[in-house]
Amino acid sequence: MLDFSRFDAITFDCYGTLIDWETGILNALRPLLTAHGHPLHDSQILAMYGEIEPEIQKGDGFTPYRQVLGDLVRGFGNKLRFTPSAAEAESLPNSLRAWQPFPDTVAALQKLKARYKLAIISNIDDELFAHTARLLGVKFDAVITAQQAGAYKPSPKPFELALKRLVLPPGRVLHAGQSVYHDVIPARAMGMATVLVERRGAGATRPTEGEPDLRVQDMKSLAAAAVPG
Repeated sequence: MLDFSRFDAITFDCYGTLIDWETGILNALRPLLTAHGHPLHDSQILAMYGEIEPEIQKGDGFTPYRQVLGDLVRGFGNKLRFTPSAAEAESLPNSLRAWQPFPDTVAALQKLKARYKLAIISNIDDELFAHTARLLGVKFDAVITAQQAGAYKPSPKPFELALKRLVLPPGRVLHAGQSVYHDVIPARAMGMATVLVERRGAGATRPTEGEPDLRVQDMKSLAAAAVPG
Protein backbone atom coordinates (compact mmCIF):
# COMPACT_ATOMS: atom_id res chain seq x y z
CA MET A 1 0.00 0.00 0.00
CA LEU A 2 1.27 3.47 -0.83
CA ASP A 3 2.42 5.45 2.21
CA PHE A 4 0.67 8.79 1.74
CA SER A 5 2.48 10.30 4.75
CA ARG A 6 5.50 10.63 2.43
CA PHE A 7 3.82 13.35 0.38
CA ASP A 8 3.40 17.08 0.83
CA ALA A 9 1.76 17.65 -2.55
CA ILE A 10 -0.30 15.87 -5.18
CA THR A 11 -0.14 16.92 -8.82
CA PHE A 12 -2.89 16.06 -11.26
CA ASP A 13 -3.40 15.50 -14.90
CA CYS A 14 -6.58 17.44 -15.64
CA TYR A 15 -8.41 16.27 -18.77
CA GLY A 16 -9.42 12.64 -18.39
CA THR A 17 -8.61 12.59 -14.67
CA LEU A 18 -10.56 15.55 -13.27
CA ILE A 19 -12.51 16.59 -16.36
CA ASP A 20 -14.57 14.18 -18.46
CA TRP A 21 -12.67 14.96 -21.65
CA GLU A 22 -13.79 11.83 -23.48
CA THR A 23 -17.43 12.89 -23.30
CA GLY A 24 -16.34 16.35 -24.44
CA ILE A 25 -14.33 14.91 -27.34
CA LEU A 26 -17.15 12.62 -28.42
CA ASN A 27 -19.81 15.34 -28.21
CA ALA A 28 -17.70 17.53 -30.48
CA LEU A 29 -16.44 14.93 -32.98
CA ARG A 30 -19.33 12.47 -33.28
CA PRO A 31 -21.73 14.79 -35.16
CA LEU A 32 -18.90 16.18 -37.31
CA LEU A 33 -17.77 12.72 -38.39
CA THR A 34 -21.34 11.57 -39.01
CA ALA A 35 -21.96 14.64 -41.17
CA HIS A 36 -19.02 13.58 -43.34
CA GLY A 37 -20.28 10.02 -43.69
CA HIS A 38 -18.22 8.39 -40.91
CA PRO A 39 -20.52 7.37 -38.03
CA LEU A 40 -17.75 5.66 -36.03
CA HIS A 41 -18.24 3.89 -32.71
CA ASP A 42 -17.12 5.88 -29.67
CA SER A 43 -14.22 3.48 -29.07
CA GLN A 44 -13.02 4.01 -32.64
CA ILE A 45 -13.12 7.80 -32.29
CA LEU A 46 -11.19 7.73 -29.02
CA ALA A 47 -8.61 5.26 -30.33
CA MET A 48 -8.03 7.42 -33.41
CA TYR A 49 -7.74 10.51 -31.22
CA GLY A 50 -5.11 8.71 -29.12
CA GLU A 51 -3.12 7.95 -32.28
CA ILE A 52 -3.30 11.42 -33.82
CA GLU A 53 -2.68 13.69 -30.83
CA PRO A 54 0.86 12.51 -29.86
CA GLU A 55 1.99 12.84 -33.47
CA ILE A 56 0.93 16.49 -33.53
CA GLN A 57 2.47 17.27 -30.16
CA LYS A 58 5.87 15.75 -30.89
CA GLY A 59 6.54 17.92 -33.94
CA ASP A 60 9.33 20.49 -34.15
CA GLY A 61 8.74 23.50 -31.90
CA PHE A 62 5.77 24.09 -29.62
CA THR A 63 2.25 24.22 -31.04
CA PRO A 64 -0.42 25.92 -28.87
CA TYR A 65 -3.08 23.49 -27.69
CA ARG A 66 -5.90 25.33 -29.44
CA GLN A 67 -4.05 24.70 -32.70
CA VAL A 68 -3.36 21.08 -31.67
CA LEU A 69 -7.11 20.51 -31.29
CA GLY A 70 -7.81 22.09 -34.66
CA ASP A 71 -5.08 19.95 -36.22
CA LEU A 72 -6.68 16.90 -34.60
CA VAL A 73 -9.89 17.55 -36.50
CA ARG A 74 -7.88 17.91 -39.69
CA GLY A 75 -6.06 14.69 -38.78
CA PHE A 76 -9.37 12.85 -38.66
CA GLY A 77 -10.10 14.32 -42.07
CA ASN A 78 -6.80 13.06 -43.45
CA LYS A 79 -7.39 9.55 -42.15
CA LEU A 80 -11.01 9.40 -43.26
CA ARG A 81 -10.56 11.38 -46.50
CA PHE A 82 -12.63 14.48 -45.95
CA THR A 83 -11.70 18.14 -45.57
CA PRO A 84 -13.16 19.89 -42.52
CA SER A 85 -14.09 23.55 -42.85
CA ALA A 86 -12.36 26.19 -40.75
CA ALA A 87 -15.43 26.33 -38.48
CA GLU A 88 -15.41 22.54 -38.09
CA ALA A 89 -11.71 22.58 -37.17
CA GLU A 90 -12.45 25.18 -34.49
CA SER A 91 -15.42 23.24 -33.11
CA LEU A 92 -13.25 20.96 -30.97
CA PRO A 93 -11.20 23.69 -29.19
CA ASN A 94 -14.33 25.81 -28.83
CA SER A 95 -16.12 22.92 -27.13
CA LEU A 96 -13.55 22.63 -24.34
CA ARG A 97 -15.05 25.37 -22.19
CA ALA A 98 -18.16 23.18 -21.82
CA TRP A 99 -16.29 20.04 -20.72
CA GLN A 100 -17.42 19.16 -17.20
CA PRO A 101 -15.73 17.63 -14.11
CA PHE A 102 -16.50 14.02 -13.30
CA PRO A 103 -19.16 13.83 -10.55
CA ASP A 104 -16.59 12.92 -7.85
CA THR A 105 -13.90 15.46 -8.80
CA VAL A 106 -14.77 18.57 -6.80
CA ALA A 107 -15.51 16.81 -3.50
CA ALA A 108 -12.33 14.74 -3.81
CA LEU A 109 -10.17 17.80 -4.50
CA GLN A 110 -11.67 19.66 -1.57
CA LYS A 111 -10.95 16.72 0.74
CA LEU A 112 -7.36 16.43 -0.53
CA LYS A 113 -6.78 20.19 -0.25
CA ALA A 114 -7.20 19.99 3.51
CA ARG A 115 -4.06 17.82 3.73
CA TYR A 116 -1.87 18.46 0.68
CA LYS A 117 -0.67 21.13 -1.68
CA LEU A 118 -2.42 20.55 -5.01
CA ALA A 119 -1.16 21.32 -8.50
CA ILE A 120 -2.18 20.80 -12.10
CA ILE A 121 0.18 19.48 -14.78
CA SER A 122 -1.80 19.57 -18.00
CA ASN A 123 -1.36 19.46 -21.76
CA ILE A 124 -3.39 22.62 -22.21
CA ASP A 125 -2.85 26.34 -22.70
CA ASP A 126 -3.56 29.09 -20.20
CA GLU A 127 -6.59 30.54 -21.96
CA LEU A 128 -8.41 27.23 -22.31
CA PHE A 129 -7.57 26.11 -18.75
CA ALA A 130 -9.02 29.34 -17.35
CA HIS A 131 -12.49 28.10 -18.35
CA THR A 132 -11.88 24.76 -16.62
CA ALA A 133 -10.39 26.25 -13.44
CA ARG A 134 -13.74 27.82 -12.54
CA LEU A 135 -15.33 24.37 -12.41
CA LEU A 136 -12.87 22.58 -10.11
CA GLY A 137 -13.84 24.05 -6.76
CA VAL A 138 -10.37 24.58 -5.23
CA LYS A 139 -7.49 27.03 -5.52
CA PHE A 140 -4.44 25.15 -6.75
CA ASP A 141 -1.02 25.88 -5.31
CA ALA A 142 0.44 25.70 -8.82
CA VAL A 143 -0.91 25.32 -12.33
CA ILE A 144 1.55 24.14 -14.98
CA THR A 145 0.32 24.17 -18.54
CA ALA A 146 2.11 22.91 -21.62
CA GLN A 147 2.17 26.52 -22.78
CA GLN A 148 4.15 27.57 -19.70
CA ALA A 149 6.54 24.62 -19.96
CA GLY A 150 6.93 24.95 -23.72
CA ALA A 151 6.38 21.20 -24.06
CA TYR A 152 3.71 18.53 -23.81
CA LYS A 153 3.70 15.52 -21.51
CA PRO A 154 5.35 13.01 -21.66
CA SER A 155 8.20 15.53 -21.89
CA PRO A 156 9.84 15.96 -18.45
CA LYS A 157 9.64 19.76 -18.75
CA PRO A 158 6.12 20.18 -17.27
CA PHE A 159 7.06 17.96 -14.32
CA GLU A 160 10.32 19.82 -13.75
CA LEU A 161 8.45 23.11 -13.71
CA ALA A 162 5.90 21.73 -11.24
CA LEU A 163 8.60 20.63 -8.80
CA LYS A 164 10.29 24.03 -9.10
CA ARG A 165 7.03 25.89 -8.42
CA LEU A 166 6.13 23.66 -5.47
CA VAL A 167 9.69 23.90 -4.09
CA LEU A 168 9.65 20.20 -3.25
CA PRO A 169 11.87 17.23 -4.09
CA PRO A 170 10.32 14.52 -6.31
CA GLY A 171 10.01 12.07 -3.42
CA ARG A 172 7.58 14.38 -1.61
CA VAL A 173 5.21 14.70 -4.56
CA LEU A 174 2.61 12.22 -5.81
CA HIS A 175 1.36 12.51 -9.39
CA ALA A 176 -2.13 11.27 -10.30
CA GLY A 177 -3.30 10.82 -13.87
CA GLN A 178 -5.31 8.62 -16.20
CA SER A 179 -2.58 7.96 -18.79
CA VAL A 180 0.39 5.64 -18.47
CA TYR A 181 1.90 7.33 -21.53
CA HIS A 182 1.43 10.97 -20.45
CA ASP A 183 1.60 10.62 -16.67
CA VAL A 184 2.95 7.43 -15.10
CA ILE A 185 6.09 6.93 -17.18
CA PRO A 186 7.40 10.52 -17.16
CA ALA A 187 6.52 11.17 -13.50
CA ARG A 188 8.27 7.97 -12.40
CA ALA A 189 11.30 8.95 -14.47
CA MET A 190 11.42 12.17 -12.43
CA GLY A 191 11.40 10.19 -9.17
CA MET A 192 7.78 10.93 -8.30
CA ALA A 193 5.36 8.29 -7.04
CA THR A 194 2.32 7.79 -9.27
CA VAL A 195 -1.36 6.90 -9.09
CA LEU A 196 -3.15 5.70 -12.21
CA VAL A 197 -6.78 6.82 -12.15
CA GLU A 198 -8.38 4.11 -14.28
CA ARG A 199 -11.68 5.70 -15.19
CA ARG A 200 -12.03 4.20 -18.67
CA GLY A 201 -8.83 2.41 -19.57
CA ALA A 202 -6.66 3.95 -22.30
CA GLY A 203 -9.60 5.84 -23.82
CA ALA A 204 -8.31 8.76 -25.86
CA THR A 205 -4.65 8.24 -24.90
CA ARG A 206 -1.97 6.08 -26.48
CA PRO A 207 -1.95 2.58 -24.91
CA THR A 208 1.43 2.08 -23.18
CA GLU A 209 2.89 -0.44 -20.76
CA GLY A 210 3.93 0.90 -17.37
CA GLU A 211 3.23 0.21 -13.72
CA PRO A 212 2.11 2.94 -11.26
CA ASP A 213 2.59 2.76 -7.51
CA LEU A 214 -1.18 2.58 -7.03
CA ARG A 215 -4.26 2.08 -9.18
CA VAL A 216 -7.64 3.59 -8.29
CA GLN A 217 -10.89 3.66 -10.21
CA ASP A 218 -11.74 7.31 -9.59
CA MET A 219 -10.92 10.45 -7.62
CA LYS A 220 -13.22 9.50 -4.76
CA SER A 221 -11.14 6.37 -4.20
CA LEU A 222 -7.90 8.36 -4.27
CA ALA A 223 -9.20 10.87 -1.72
CA ALA A 224 -10.37 8.07 0.57
CA ALA A 225 -6.95 6.43 0.48
CA ALA A 226 -4.98 9.66 0.88
CA VAL A 227 -7.17 11.21 3.63
CA PRO A 228 -8.68 8.35 5.63
CA GLY A 229 -11.74 8.93 7.77
